[in-house]
Amino acid sequence: MAAPLNVVILAAGKGTRMYSDLPKVLHPLAGKALLGHVLETARKLKPARMCVVYGYGGNAVPNAIQEPDLVWAEQKEQLGTGHAVQQALSLLDSASVTLVLYGDVPLTRESTLQHLLAHAGSDKLAVLTAHFDDPTGYGRIVREGGKVTRIVEQKDANEAERAITEINTGIIVAPTAKLMAWLGSLSNNNAQGEYYLTDTIAMAVADGMEVTTSHPHHEWEVLGVNNKTQLAELERIYQRNYALSLAGTGAHIMDPARFDVRGELSCGRDVVIDVNCVFEGKVALGDRVEIGANCVLKNVSVAQGTKVQPFTHIEDASVGADCRIGPFSRIRPGTTLASDAHIGNFVEIKNSQIDSGSKVNHLSYVGDSTVGKNVNIGAGTITCNYDGANKHRTIIEDDVFIGSDTQLVAPVTVSKGATIGAGTTLTRNAPAGELTLSRAKQATIAGWQRPVKKK
Repeated sequence: MAAPLNVVILAAGKGTRMYSDLPKVLHPLAGKALLGHVLETARKLKPARMCVVYGYGGNAVPNAIQEPDLVWAEQKEQLGTGHAVQQALSLLDSASVTLVLYGDVPLTRESTLQHLLAHAGSDKLAVLTAHFDDPTGYGRIVREGGKVTRIVEQKDANEAERAITEINTGIIVAPTAKLMAWLGSLSNNNAQGEYYLTDTIAMAVADGMEVTTSHPHHEWEVLGVNNKTQLAELERIYQRNYALSLAGTGAHIMDPARFDVRGELSCGRDVVIDVNCVFEGKVALGDRVEIGANCVLKNVSVAQGTKVQPFTHIEDASVGADCRIGPFSRIRPGTTLASDAHIGNFVEIKNSQIDSGSKVNHLSYVGDSTVGKNVNIGAGTITCNYDGANKHRTIIEDDVFIGSDTQLVAPVTVSKGATIGAGTTLTRNAPAGELTLSRAKQATIAGWQRPVKKK
């Protein structure tokens, strides 16, 4: 097909069965709006013009999908698919062909649409059809002598027509000028009182135009979303496909049924991902990275050989090679871990740089800090980075040892090789190579008795 391409995406429906105030096409699948998936696939076709028809929710859909290559057409009344496409006609190039897609059918593959486009042209109309064991609810493809003559909707079909298992997916490609003429002649004399886009098929046949068909390789490519049960089903299909594609390049996904990507995940060789992990935004895992069960990673790069143990949350951070993180660790935005850093259980790191060989292994908080090489931070240590109005920075230089239950009141610097005694509250800089501590004198109170619970 050499003619330029218009793409019209129908996204005006309310989605009554979603039981939601959110327009149906904005409901998320894999962290992206249903409409976003359709737009992503449509762009791969390199259309000359892309128009989205919106309606329910007013400007909610255009406001949510603010992308400069789109033009928008409003369908103020939802009077059927034919009426919806009519709203876009003035925005289309009449010398082109037009592909009609649906904002609630998110999993159609580019290769399927390319195959459909190859069957269309300035003198041909192409329809994407499929064979369903249970075609209930779908329009049926009526053929005579093997050739498509019309499409009949479920509510208008007779008993013989309802027995047909070849269904209309709704996705068509037609020469735009002809489509404009056919849409202008539509009638709503049918069981639903709507203007059907499918009626243009019979009009094309009457005009002597060839109607061709193409078929998807997988049934799930043409499944739409009408309720949240169907949304959940498509979510699992998407996630399983993603998991299997990663497995095909060498990643070991322990259970594709318990795996979620809500963005983009790339994996090196011999990556292992345990169950119930969620990857959001853009995540890159290097060779031999292991991600334990129930972890969440968002906008993270993890270098080779690192092991992230279960129940760890890492967001907007960079993790070096051969690190050990978790279990139950939280790495917050702005954090960089150099190679061979150890972040242990119930440790939170925020907006900090931890250099190679350093360890924060137990029950500690390190925020707004620069930590040097080979530092050991004991259990229960916190950097007191907030004074109630402003954040301040803590600097811990190389080879420092910080004893348990220490508070570092920023701004403060612990110089190279210093040791901070357990239980210290550090409010002034600690000199290099020395032991610094602050403790009250130990005392025993004679005769003191522990309080007794009142009955």
